[in-house]
Amino acid sequence: MSDNTTSTAGFSHEKVETSNFLMIVLILLVVAVGGLVEIVPLFFQKSTTEPVQGVVPYSALQLAGRDIYLREGCYGCHSQMIRPFRAETLRYGHYSVAGEFVYDHPFQWGSKRTGPDLHRVGGKYSDEWHRIHLNNPRDVVPESNMPAYVWLEKSPADAATIGAHMTALRTVGVPYTDAEIAKAADELKGKTEMDALVAYLQGLGRALK
Repeated sequence: MSDNTTSTAGFSHEKVETSNFLMIVLILLVVAVGGLVEIVPLFFQKSTTEPVQGVVPYSALQLAGRDIYLREGCYGCHSQMIRPFRAETLRYGHYSVAGEFVYDHPFQWGSKRTGPDLHRVGGKYSDEWHRIHLNNPRDVVPESNMPAYVWLEKSPADAATIGAHMTALRTVGVPYTDAEIAKAADELKGKTEMDALVAYLQGLGRALK
């Protein structure tokens, strides 16, 4: 009985090792199960699905600014994730928690830092400082290698599509009201892309200190 069991087990093991297709299927199955075990519980934890106190959806102007932030690739040089290490929190402030980003689609966490982390930049500098920095970074940070974004001052904020954007976000859980969506275009009238981006930056990380 023992010999037969060993022989069967050996044959099965050999079959897996010698069949590329079977090996690929089993690897994919194991990876899928492992991923689900790690990810699915997060959908049921309040710390990852509910906003922390003080976090509200972006205003229309801030949301337009976030679109510009993504369009210009700011994520490529600036993380929005402060890690829970002493050196990080001493420099940037309280570490990032998932509840601060429940309305971000997609969130801007990352590890790349050619420039400083921007998660808690909101309120750290004045609006004018941000405008000078975006027009010519070297005027306020001499060692900066960031490019200038001078065209933002003259480009009007996109009022035409902001309502549709907010409607789309509402379908994935961002609690925008009909009234907020209806007045979104008016909020952007007369505003530049510079105004929108500064509004977005000034709102980052202010809910949790």
